[in-house]
Amino acid sequence: MSDEMSGVYAKAEEELVAELRQEFLDDILESLRNLDVSLDAARNERKSTEEVMTEVRRFALSLRGQAANFGVRLIGTVAHRMEDYLASIKVLPTRGIDDLQVFVDMLIDIVEGRVASDADSSQIVRGLPAKPGFDADDIDVRDVEVMLVMHHGTATHFVEREMQACGYRVTNVTTTFEALPLIVRTKPDMVLISAIMPELTGIDLAIALASMPATRNVPTALITSLDPDDDYLKLLPAAVPVIKKGPSFGDDLADALSHLFIL
Repeated sequence: MSDEMSGVYAKAEEELVAELRQEFLDDILESLRNLDVSLDAARNERKSTEEVMTEVRRFALSLRGQAANFGVRLIGTVAHRMEDYLASIKVLPTRGIDDLQVFVDMLIDIVEGRVASDADSSQIVRGLPAKPGFDADDIDVRDVEVMLVMHHGTATHFVEREMQACGYRVTNVTTTFEALPLIVRTKPDMVLISAIMPELTGIDLAIALASMPATRNVPTALITSLDPDDDYLKLLPAAVPVIKKGPSFGDDLADALSHLFIL
C-alpha cells in the first residue's frame, strides 16, 4: 500500500473516531441534563434520594468505563470520584444533593468546553466534594488527598474512617492497574496500598511509584499481613513504611502517617 493510501485510511479512521467521540459527548450531555432534572426533583421532594443515588451510580459507573475508550481522561477521573462518593453510603448526608450537583455541573462544564479537557486533574478533583464519612456533616475537611488502593472490605472501611476522622479527603481504588494512572493525574498527598491485590500486587505498585520520576515523591505506605521477614517485602524501598494487619494496625497506621509527615 502506498504512503498516500495509508494516509487516506489513517485520516478516515481519525475522522470516524472523532465522530464517535462527539456522539459519546452528546450522549453524556443528555444524560447529565436528565440527572440535573432528577437532582432538582429530589431537592423539591418530588423524587426520593434513593432513586437519585441509584441513577447517579449507574451513570457514573457507565461513564467511567466508556471514558477510557474515547480518551476523555478528565471525564473518567471525575466519574470515578462521583462513583466513589456514593460507594459506601446508604443514605445521603444533608449536603448530598448539593454535592452531587457539583459533580454534574463539573462534568457539564468539561463536556461543553468551559473546563479544558487537558486541565490539571489534581486541581479539579480537589475542588470536588469530599467523600462522606461517618460524621459527614461535622468534619472539617482538610486539603489532604489520601488514595486507598484496596478491595472494599472491613480493613478498607476502618482505614477510611481513620483518615476521615483526621479530616482527610479519601478516595478508594480497587485495582492497582487503575490506581497507577489516577495517581499520576491526581497527585494525592498519600497512597495506602494493600499488599495482596490481583494481577499486579500492591508491592509491585509501591516499587513502581518509588521508581518513577512522576510519582517518586508521593508518600506511600503498604498494608499487609505478610511476615516481616518475607522475601517479597524486602524488595520494598526503605522509604515505604509497612502497616501490619492485626492488633497493632492502628498504631502502625499512625506511625506511618507521622513518618510520611501527613499527621
